[in-house]
Amino acid sequence: MGNILEIENLSKKYPDFTLDSLSFSIPQGTIMGMIGENGAGKTTTINLILNEMRKDGGSIKIFGKDHLEYEKAVKERIGVVFDDFHFPDLFNANEMELFLKGIYATWQPKTYRDYLNRFGLPLDKQIKAFSKGMKVKLSFAVALSHQPQLLILDEATSGLDPVMRDEMLDILLEFIQDEKNGVLFSSHITDDLEKITDYITFIHKGKLLFSKTKDELLYHYGLIKCGAETFNQIEKADIIAYRKQDYEWQVLVADKEEARRKYRKCIIDSVTISEIMLLHVKGEKK
Repeated sequence: MGNILEIENLSKKYPDFTLDSLSFSIPQGTIMGMIGENGAGKTTTINLILNEMRKDGGSIKIFGKDHLEYEKAVKERIGVVFDDFHFPDLFNANEMELFLKGIYATWQPKTYRDYLNRFGLPLDKQIKAFSKGMKVKLSFAVALSHQPQLLILDEATSGLDPVMRDEMLDILLEFIQDEKNGVLFSSHITDDLEKITDYITFIHKGKLLFSKTKDELLYHYGLIKCGAETFNQIEKADIIAYRKQDYEWQVLVADKEEARRKYRKCIIDSVTISEIMLLHVKGEKK
């Protein structure tokens, strides 16, 4: 099993923002969730991967190939779904296919029609008359109909109702079943990421905080809840981040079982991806 995407020391500088030496990789057959607050650098990272903007440093390899030297070849094998619909909305689904046949050499008409049928999308209705959910479904149908091996999603399920989001998550799980494909899924909906991802990459203010397996985060990390007296007794080395909530201190630790042995009087709970993100962004470090 190789890596479908490899990013090493990726950087991009703006007058008021710097994406600073970002490194992570996505193994074949896995889904990586990318989290971070607005403006953290997630969309910038995706645009750099797709060569929509030029990087200032570092390297990006897709399918083991440099993303610039082999740009046309690698983009043929990438499917992309954004939050906003990026196709001409005067087209209908039939006309969209005629347009896309000329772009993708590997376009699969039957796959496209199967997804349109599965999603209940009309063939002859102008896209501008589609609902938000219908446009997202059409974007997924397009992205999946030219035999991609890498799917890149930027807030692709935001604004969808829970039932429709769950349907899209099932599509992603189907996509990686052959253990050759991969998904990079940037989303603020951390519940979705908890359901389907294998890895979580956390970007904060342009810097990589961590890129870890989801299981390590959910099964090993813990949240200590305690009063001020107990908080002062917690060893600094055990604290990843902390914050005060009303009369309670919340402390993020990397090993909840070890914390339970050391701090027996404390309440120590498992954490969610959302809680980990909030403690890093809004909390303090010791």
